[in-house]
Amino acid sequence: MQEKIVYFEKPGKGNTAEVIRLVEERAQARGINRFVVASTRGATARDFLNAVAETERRLVIVPWQFGFKGKDHPFPQELVAELRAKNHQVHFGTMLFHTVDFYGTHAPQAMANLLRTFGQGTKVCLEILLMACDGGCIGIGEKVIAVAGTVSGADTALVATAGSTARLSALRIHEIICKPINR
Repeated sequence: MQEKIVYFEKPGKGNTAEVIRLVEERAQARGINRFVVASTRGATARDFLNAVAETERRLVIVPWQFGFKGKDHPFPQELVAELRAKNHQVHFGTMLFHTVDFYGTHAPQAMANLLRTFGQGTKVCLEILLMACDGGCIGIGEKVIAVAGTVSGADTALVATAGSTARLSALRIHEIICKPINR
């Protein structure tokens, strides 16, 4: 089997429209209807919501956890309501690689740093897959497409089989759809 991987010259939101196109194309080819998407302030969630309108595709949007950066949350609650009204999920779970203070161990940070060697978006894709699975939004063993980015927007997408933190060995990355070449 031969498949194309797209590498972006620069990371960030300038790639979001192309990521959506590539994700739709790969989803169609693989029969995948669930996308797990990182979105901090809602722009990427809105872009994907518009892209999947009038389709059977379903989104699991994963913003930051509450309290991550101050008491105010940057993800608009009106968008949460709109996504849920359109039968999509929004999961504000614990960001697993930011738990040093809670667990008293540096293993989560070490794992995050190791994953960042593949790029920030790749690290976030794996983190949101674990978060969404731990939160019951996707099932262990479910094949999905995970989407994340570097700073803002989307620039990384992976085809993966979901696993939870309790069943980490179930998590599999099958394909890299796209990612920045240098981040």
